[in-house]
Amino acid sequence: MSIHKILVTGANGQLGWELAQAASSFPEFEFVFVDRTILDLAKPESFDAIINSIVPDAIINTAAYTAVDKAEIEKELAYTVNALAVQELARISKNLGIPFISYSTDYVFNGNATSPYLPDTTVDPVNYYGTTKADGERMAMDANEQTIIIRTSWVFSKHGNNFVKTMLRLMKERANLSIVGDQQGRPTYAKDLALATIQMLIAINKGQEIKGIYHYANTGETSWYEFAQKIKELADLKCDLKAINTIDFPTPAKRPAYSVLDTHKIESEISITIPNWEIALSECIVALLKNNY
Repeated sequence: MSIHKILVTGANGQLGWELAQAASSFPEFEFVFVDRTILDLAKPESFDAIINSIVPDAIINTAAYTAVDKAEIEKELAYTVNALAVQELARISKNLGIPFISYSTDYVFNGNATSPYLPDTTVDPVNYYGTTKADGERMAMDANEQTIIIRTSWVFSKHGNNFVKTMLRLMKERANLSIVGDQQGRPTYAKDLALATIQMLIAINKGQEIKGIYHYANTGETSWYEFAQKIKELADLKCDLKAINTIDFPTPAKRPAYSVLDTHKIESEISITIPNWEIALSECIVALLKNNY
C-alpha cells in the first residue's frame, strides 16, 4: 500500500489547521483539506459523492462535535457527528480499500483509575460526549479493519478555541480566576499530534501494520489549575489564580477526575519521542504572543 493523496476533514479545527501548517514539510503527500462547508459531519448521507470525487489514498477525520456540556442537550447532533459520521467515513474507506484515521478522547474513561489508561482499557464514559466518542470508535473499527483511532486529551493550539487561549484572554481581563485543581490529565499540543499522525502515514508507506487504538498526549501530567499556573508564568501575567474542587464548579456534563493516557504504544511502534507538555506550551505561547494574542 502506498499513500499519496490524503483527505483531511475539519480543516478549520485545531488539528486540521496544524496538519495544514505541517503539510508543506512532507511533499511526498498531497493533502486535500475540507471544512464543513464542503464535507459536513452532520450530513453523513453526502459523504459518498464528495469522497468519490476526490479519490483519496487515506482519510484523516479531525472534525468532531466537541462541546462537552452542550452534548448533554444536543444529543442527536453529537451522536450523528461523533458516531454515525465516523462509521460512514470508515465504511467508505473500507470500500476504497484505504486506511481511515480518526481521533477520540480521554473522556471515554470513567476517571476512577490511579495509573495511566492503556489503549486496551475498557471504556466507561461518564458523560454523553464520551459516549458518542466511544461508540464512534467501536463503529469505525467494525466498519473497517484498517481503522486507526488516536485518543488524545486537553488539546491546545495557536488556532481555534482552547484552554490556553481562553486563559490568556481571561488573565488579561480579570484580577483573579478560580480553576479546577482536582482533575488530572495530559495536555496535548495539536502541532505535535499532527506530526505524529504524519509519522504514522510514513510508517504505513514503509509497510508497517498500523491499526487499532493508540494514545497520544504530551508527556507529563498536570491539573487544570497547574496548567493555568504555567500559562500565567510563561505569559508573564499577574492574575491571581485559586484552585477549586470539581464539586465547586458544577457543569452539565460530568468530567473524569483522572484521565491520564499511556502513550507507550504509539511511541514504540512509530519510534517517536513525545515532547513534554511544558515545552510544547512554551512554544505555543511564544507564537501566540508574537502574533499579539
